[in-house]
Amino acid sequence: MMLTNIRRLILCGVLLSSGAVSLAHADTVPVLVIHGGAGVIRKGMTPEREKTVRAALKEALEAGYKLLQEGKPATDAVEASVQVLEDNPEFNAGRGAVFTHSGQNEMDAAIMDGATLRVGAVAGVKHVKNPIALARAVMDHSPHVFLIGDGAEEFAKTQGIELVDASWFRTERRWQQLQEALKKDRLKQEKDPDTHHGTVGAVALDRDGHLAAATSTGGLTDKLWGRVGDSPIPGAGTYANEGCAMSGTGWGEYYIRTVAAHEICMRVTMMGQPLDQAAEQVINKEIPHLGGDGGAILVDAKGNIAMPFNTDGMYRAWIGRDGVTHVAILKDDVR
Repeated sequence: MMLTNIRRLILCGVLLSSGAVSLAHADTVPVLVIHGGAGVIRKGMTPEREKTVRAALKEALEAGYKLLQEGKPATDAVEASVQVLEDNPEFNAGRGAVFTHSGQNEMDAAIMDGATLRVGAVAGVKHVKNPIALARAVMDHSPHVFLIGDGAEEFAKTQGIELVDASWFRTERRWQQLQEALKKDRLKQEKDPDTHHGTVGAVALDRDGHLAAATSTGGLTDKLWGRVGDSPIPGAGTYANEGCAMSGTGWGEYYIRTVAAHEICMRVTMMGQPLDQAAEQVINKEIPHLGGDGGAILVDAKGNIAMPFNTDGMYRAWIGRDGVTHVAILKDDVR
């Protein structure tokens, strides 16, 4: 009996040292990181828009962090932050979603609880005011992981999730972006990185030492029928386990092909690779090597943060272990 207990202690120690298992600690300092998408940001940034975006990021960050301070779980925090971003037309999610080739708004979202590996995802919804809320309902109140289109919206009705008219999502700026895209050669546009960005997301570490990730998006401007990107796919654009949480933003096809979020978190939890190194390898090396680009936000069970990106900028904000609010847009931009 004593030998068995010793072996269990040794095994536990090995898993903890590798990051594969984390124990809940009531004194864990909460950490929250959010993003509003990566891409070519500088050319479309006016002083007025920059001010608006920074204020929106700060509002979303504070909404989620308040819950963490109250002792609420990481899943609540990431959902709250993402909902604020979905309601703001500055971002490509919810009300600011881009238009498809046929002139519609089709939205995707996912949320994942790292402590249990439970996940909920939706894709191709057209009338759900907050897709992340529906993804949370799928996780908490259905036997499934992923619901799409009309079926997802039927489930939303059973859960009291708010549905709105399609006009809620229409903004003139996004409509004009579609008109410009329609003038281009579609085959050439598929290789234009400017069209492949725009997502919102959040990752959090709560007081119990648990992690969560959430991502929501309107997809690609001028995307074709039924296209689904990486954001709602567990392991591609959204993933969380006991040692790592990630939300991605970028050219989704490449995040799917590399299973980017899962790849990074496995490097951290199973191989013991430092978070920033694992993120750098996948986001800034593997994905660009294949022809893609983008960024990501990550946090590990120790509260370490990584925010790699290889685009002009990435809307991001965070409160780390120091408890200080940070907001940034371009590289080397922290306020």
